[in-house]
Amino acid sequence: MAAVLTSRRKPVNVTHLLAGTLTYIMLIIVSLSMLYPFIWMFTTSLKQEYAVFEFPPRFIPETWEWVNYATIFKAAPFMTFLKNTVFVTGMVVAGQLLVCSLAAYAFARLSFKGRDIIFIIFLSTMMIPSEVTLIPTYVMVYKFGWLDKYAALIVPGLSSAYGIFMLKQFFLGLPKETEDAARIDGCSELRIYWNIIVPLSKPALATLSVFTFMGIWTDFLWPLLVTNTSEMRTLEVGLSIFRNVYTTNWPLQMGASLLVILPVLIVYIFSQKYFVQGISLTGMKG
Repeated sequence: MAAVLTSRRKPVNVTHLLAGTLTYIMLIIVSLSMLYPFIWMFTTSLKQEYAVFEFPPRFIPETWEWVNYATIFKAAPFMTFLKNTVFVTGMVVAGQLLVCSLAAYAFARLSFKGRDIIFIIFLSTMMIPSEVTLIPTYVMVYKFGWLDKYAALIVPGLSSAYGIFMLKQFFLGLPKETEDAARIDGCSELRIYWNIIVPLSKPALATLSVFTFMGIWTDFLWPLLVTNTSEMRTLEVGLSIFRNVYTTNWPLQMGASLLVILPVLIVYIFSQKYFVQGISLTGMKG
């Protein structure tokens, strides 16, 4: 019996086993190299002010200064920066989902004169660097009287060529039979969009939400230009001001930086699949 079981066992491929082991070792090394800066940032945020300049540098702090995080909230209006960032990011994400999905539905499902030409012109704006449109957009915001207001932070980001292009590609892959049946029953285009297209497009909308969230949350240059007071600053701009005030207190700077990037890391960890979908959706035919 033992001989029969032994004969049925598959022979171990030493080459494949060795290759798999080396692959995992390399992945572990790369992962640790990526995690090391964040671990160093965390440990540095818990050090005493002058312990950062010790030589040789100490990775694990001698005393854990948890009070540094309380000092961060006392030294700067951190909660105000957080409130502004959450509000602006939420409004821009909601606005892009609405505006981009409506525009994508028009380009993908409606027939009107010059549709393809308009879409090509619109799509060509993706090749223009954002720095080129920075000054004209700023001039428009200034003439509208939106400087140092939420409108300046929200309205310019309510639409994106990438979001419209991605959603259009996804809409083209949806079956048209359900829409045709709805039109026969007398449904309007707006109702078809809201009751049929939107429910079927949750993966694409979630992908756009993730990309928009990360872009707006980490945006620095535009909020720096259009805000003048600390009451309207976002986290990224507030962090730069905090760094100017505490030019030598690296533990406080590292702690503030960690608090800023922590939401982005959490969103990225729980939404990695949507990044893959974002790449695959833009490669769909249509």
